[in-house]
Amino acid sequence: MGDEGIFATTAEVGYKVGANASAVSNAEAYINSYMTQVESYINCVCRFNYTDTYATLNLDVKGILKEVASNLAAIYVISYDMSGYTSRYEAQMMIDLLYTRAQEGLRELKEKQTQTFINGA
Repeated sequence: MGDEGIFATTAEVGYKVGANASAVSNAEAYINSYMTQVESYINCVCRFNYTDTYATLNLDVKGILKEVASNLAAIYVISYDMSGYTSRYEAQMMIDLLYTRAQEGLRELKEKQTQTFINGA
């Protein structure tokens, strides 16, 4: 089985979940499932189908999509089983950071001026 996500890879999600993530939810099959969900979510929230136009986007736009998608998928991995982390607080702190950055990225992707930048890329 290979990476099925378009915006981010299993490895990129793995970088964000840390060494204590559940081996089950940090497996490629789970991350592939999470990635298809978050990619659809990003497209719906932004009301723009980045999946279909991904190959034509420039690296800056792809970078934002990669960050948002990997952050959201990492939240799913961490939330699946927090028992491996040194404390629930550690896991929650990671989730909070990932969520905040994902929301900031989504906000940028939804902005009209960002849309003009993306469409012109």
